[in-house]
Amino acid sequence: MNEIRDKTPVMARVLDEVCGVDFAGFTAGDVRAALETRRDAARYLSKRDFAALLSVAALPMLDEIAAAARAETRRQFGNNVSLFTPLYIANWCENQCAYCGFNSTNRIVRNVLSLDEIKAELDAIAATGLRDVLLLTGESRVKSPPEYIADAVSAAVERFTSVGLEVYPLDTGEYALMRERGADYVCVYQETYDPGIYAEVHHAGPKRDFARRFESQERALRAGIRGVSFGALLGLADYRRDALATGLHAWYLQRGFPQSDFSFSAPRLRPHAGSGRIDLNGVGERQLLQVMCVYRLFMPQAGISISTRERPAFRDAVTSICATRISAGVSVAIGGHATDTKTEGQFDISDPRSVNEVETALRGRGLQPVYSDYIRM
Repeated sequence: MNEIRDKTPVMARVLDEVCGVDFAGFTAGDVRAALETRRDAARYLSKRDFAALLSVAALPMLDEIAAAARAETRRQFGNNVSLFTPLYIANWCENQCAYCGFNSTNRIVRNVLSLDEIKAELDAIAATGLRDVLLLTGESRVKSPPEYIADAVSAAVERFTSVGLEVYPLDTGEYALMRERGADYVCVYQETYDPGIYAEVHHAGPKRDFARRFESQERALRAGIRGVSFGALLGLADYRRDALATGLHAWYLQRGFPQSDFSFSAPRLRPHAGSGRIDLNGVGERQLLQVMCVYRLFMPQAGISISTRERPAFRDAVTSICATRISAGVSVAIGGHATDTKTEGQFDISDPRSVNEVETALRGRGLQPVYSDYIRM
């Protein structure tokens, strides 16, 4: 991995430890030892155990790993699965990311919803019964400045019990503003923790600053945001190293902020506006399931989301194993619930099911759909 100037202590630990792991050097015995550790509710996986479960030797043992993850999920969450939906309110972006439909060089229709349009979208989503919404923008401080995002949060809080943000990295004071308006959690995905590949896929724009993005969750937590989410876009680089780095990033911050909520997402590359052939770098559904199960075993109380990037059958299956949050009634265009802005989506989704259809699928697996697990005081 390339050197990065001014590494923070957490960043230095994560990058250095990931570099030192030989995923081909673990044995089936190492994998079984890690699984045996987690079968004891009083014992937690070591960092070495975490790496072993992501190793080459672990993939043939995926059935055993999945069984352990299923047992851990039921122990921590019962049969509850939370439902939410994203709301894209702006797609103007200053970045040139090779994997994203919002790439500033793509000739797509751009739009920023007005506050009245945002309220109409929120009303349409709330009418489905959902009480958890994730607000998203492209990365443009000019077109969607912090105050605009804060106003959207205020509107969402009037209608939802849980409001999340997936926007460009903010300063600590700006995250504090979002908290004051009612934001509950922040999602920031590093995309890849390999600095060399990170530089290759971020051709231009503020997102090229690896360190600023890496430190986003810590700034949000210092500002008092209740929860943060972590993830890498699997397929950009070696999925094992990215998954290990993602877990270690969350694990180190959890030690500094033990009362906060932590969660993971494991999105894979998808076709999008301006994309050609998508190379997933060997990350099939088995590899994706491995990553999600190992997140569950490494940080048992963390939430795990499953994206509409995946097909319905796979999404349904992982809710029975390790996922605790599932999106439903999704539009990845701007608006799309009450306002048709004629914009392309950020990526092509694989699961277009409505909220009712996802709920029915969950109940059919003996799971309990949860629309709200938080009371706003």
